[in-house]
Amino acid sequence: MIPAMPASAAARPRQASSASSALLTFGRVAAMGTVTALILIAGVWASWGTAQHVMLTKGRERGTVEVTRCGGGVCAGPYAPVSAGSRARGSVRIEDSVAVSEGRTYSVVVKPGSDDVVRSGPAGVLYAWVPLGGALLLASVVVAGGLRRTRVAWVMAGSGVALLTAVFLAV
Repeated sequence: MIPAMPASAAARPRQASSASSALLTFGRVAAMGTVTALILIAGVWASWGTAQHVMLTKGRERGTVEVTRCGGGVCAGPYAPVSAGSRARGSVRIEDSVAVSEGRTYSVVVKPGSDDVVRSGPAGVLYAWVPLGGALLLASVVVAGGLRRTRVAWVMAGSGVALLTAVFLAV
């Protein structure tokens, strides 16, 4: 403080600094909170495209598919119905992924209005939510670094790892 300056004048810069610091903190929390929410919404959105068919099976065609050939990211095979109202098909398509291998039979649900199927049962439900598990891991980094909420970040990361581990063991 300059000796000729009154004490009240010395306090003003601190108030301005405190106000700008609070504003920057609010901006950081708002921006990182928005990024976190967008990551989680994207994870749910990506998962729901498949999960809705696997989890809400009432009124959907259910059956089994024996995978006979794979190529170009898609596997195919004959469909045998299990549920009432379902019809047999000579060939249905299922996404070629770690959850599907040639020569095996899987329980599946037919996507309405198509010959595309998705795995059903516990393995299908867990596999459908893999994008959410990845989103939880990514969002945990944003929460820890941007929001500085390490406990919440650890819970999110633990949930993501638990989901991905369960998928790995189920598939």
